[in-house]
Amino acid sequence: MQIHCGIVTISDRASRGEYDDLGGPALKAAAAEHQWTVVGEHLVPDERREIQRAIRELIAQGAQLVLTTGGTGVAARDVTPEAVLEIADREIPGFGEAMRMKSLAITPNAILSRSLGAVVGQTLVLCLPGKPAGAVECLGFVSGAIPHCVKVLQKVPTSC
Repeated sequence: MQIHCGIVTISDRASRGEYDDLGGPALKAAAAEHQWTVVGEHLVPDERREIQRAIRELIAQGAQLVLTTGGTGVAARDVTPEAVLEIADREIPGFGEAMRMKSLAITPNAILSRSLGAVVGQTLVLCLPGKPAGAVECLGFVSGAIPHCVKVLQKVPTSC
């Protein structure tokens, strides 16, 4: 199944140009490995409205899947899960649970992750860790469920 994907990197420092965004390019490479088409990319600061704007713009560009990287930790500026849940129609807890369970085998700090999956309209949004390796690993842990989820979300309900 062809999936149209958008990528949002959330980082105050990278958005100010203090260092290069490595998470977005890592996810773009992972999307290419899955043969997903990247329809757009955004780099935004850790601000709820900016995160939401970027997600909405990618959905308007045809993204059926939006991957975010960054802002899922426990620091005060880590607001990605809250930003996504404010615009989500519903959360899909299994995505976050699977990412944390698999990541715990790699690092004990995985328990601090607030990664999640949610539905915004007909689009699956996955909030992944900010470290490029962690983002790609977590995406790999749940990638098997993504095509089916996207397929179900893209079906237009019929009226009775």
